[in-house]
Amino acid sequence: MSDRPQLVATDLDGTLLRTDGTVSDRTVAVLRTVERSGVQIVIVTARPPHWMHQLLDVIGEHGLAICANGAFVYDVVGRQVLREHTLGRAAVAEIAADLRQALPGIAFAVERRDGPGREPSFVERHPVPPGSPVAALEELIDPLPGKLLARHENLDPEEFVAAVTQVIGDRAVVAHSGAGGLAEISAVGVTKAAALTDWCAEHEVDPNDVWAFGDMPNDVPMLAWAGRSYAVANAHPDAVAAATHRCGSNDDDGVARVLADAFGLRPHASDAGDRLDA
Repeated sequence: MSDRPQLVATDLDGTLLRTDGTVSDRTVAVLRTVERSGVQIVIVTARPPHWMHQLLDVIGEHGLAICANGAFVYDVVGRQVLREHTLGRAAVAEIAADLRQALPGIAFAVERRDGPGREPSFVERHPVPPGSPVAALEELIDPLPGKLLARHENLDPEEFVAAVTQVIGDRAVVAHSGAGGLAEISAVGVTKAAALTDWCAEHEVDPNDVWAFGDMPNDVPMLAWAGRSYAVANAHPDAVAAATHRCGSNDDDGVARVLADAFGLRPHASDAGDRLDA
């Protein structure tokens, strides 16, 4: 294993982004310097493609993001889905019917390659593109969703995710990224790690040369797969257990500090913004 990565895979919310959703000038500067040295930076996030456009400075010159927990590989600059792994129509119908029976009051939304859609009873806590459809779930699965979202307003978030996981069993992957009590449901075999594995294989990057950063249970497969992995100081215990290393919190530029040390960069704050001295 090299003392420097060939590819850096990092989660966004809770890991690279600060608690308020911003990213520091220092972090952006470190990522750009590392990328221009020949290391690829890949964003690997639960966020859907349409949430990525305001983060081009973070994503970098290549503009690649693995979105929706691995369901979409997205060219952010070109606004093009390069690859998708969707849930089948029959699987969505069966899973939704079983969850409605087991958890009355549950509501659903979807993330598709063309954007989000939701049932009228699904409370959306984040901005969505104007004109996003609101309809019965059966009307929201064309095109097929990369991710089915489930929420229950009257149940404890962790207990709800656990109950959804139990009902679904091995028919799909249920992930939890810490986003508002959501159960995030993907097709069998779809995880951040699976999408990253495929990308690295195509680009001849050995897993031992990948450094991964994350903070939540949906990051666990990626953290366990990478040759070197870091759970940020604010990480969920499951992420800590899966990672090989720890680093500073998202609010303390933990990812940037690890990479700055590895590449011999000396970050110094200034009134004009952060700069890097090599």
